[in-house]
Amino acid sequence: MTQDSPEERTQQAETDSQAAPDPLVGEGLLDEEMGPSSSMAHLYRGEIHRMKFWRERLDRTTNWAVVVISALLTWSFSSTGTPHYVILIGIATLTVFLIVEARRYRGYDIWRTRVRSLQQNVFAKGLDPSLELRNPDWRRELASDYRQPTLKITTEEAIAHRLRRIYLPLFGLLFVAWVVRITAFATDSWLATARVGAIPGTVVTLTVAAFYVAALVVAFRPRTWHARGELRFEDLRR
Repeated sequence: MTQDSPEERTQQAETDSQAAPDPLVGEGLLDEEMGPSSSMAHLYRGEIHRMKFWRERLDRTTNWAVVVISALLTWSFSSTGTPHYVILIGIATLTVFLIVEARRYRGYDIWRTRVRSLQQNVFAKGLDPSLELRNPDWRRELASDYRQPTLKITTEEAIAHRLRRIYLPLFGLLFVAWVVRITAFATDSWLATARVGAIPGTVVTLTVAAFYVAALVVAFRPRTWHARGELRFEDLRR
């Protein structure tokens, strides 16, 4: 009688595990033998740490954006001789911060997606085994993501998230400040005041208007959201 090689035994074990998935995965998770020393608990703790680290990176970008915009607004209104295009520089600077934060948000979403998968399919099941799994194939998907991590959302969706949560109010504040700067502090017509060097005021105004229309379209156009756990639905705020 021949014995199977280690490779054959490994392949057979994988086949058996795939053929007979455990319908009660997560049950007993909170029992004494599955306490804080278990590998699942360590895995979850590690993912929480990563998610927290990337969350802090997002906050740092937002904080820098607020500080820079505050300084530019203070400088812009400190003297009537300060050119209005300082605020336009603030809009461009804020756009750079938005792009940087959107890239960080895509990285943050990787870890948050894993955390939400463990919470929904393991911890929720462990707390109440009678619950039905939302995604019976979650283990295969999570294992695939550990083998080959991938970004879950597009750059546009990440930008839309950050616009809705943080940056639209900041852009709105800069827009109001710019309008006040070229109207209330103007000694000539507002179109003449909006001029930047050799660029006519009409061109500057149309460019600013086009930028804000594009930002609103990106933020509010209908789309299928792929990020998990975003507090964008009213029923989550009750």
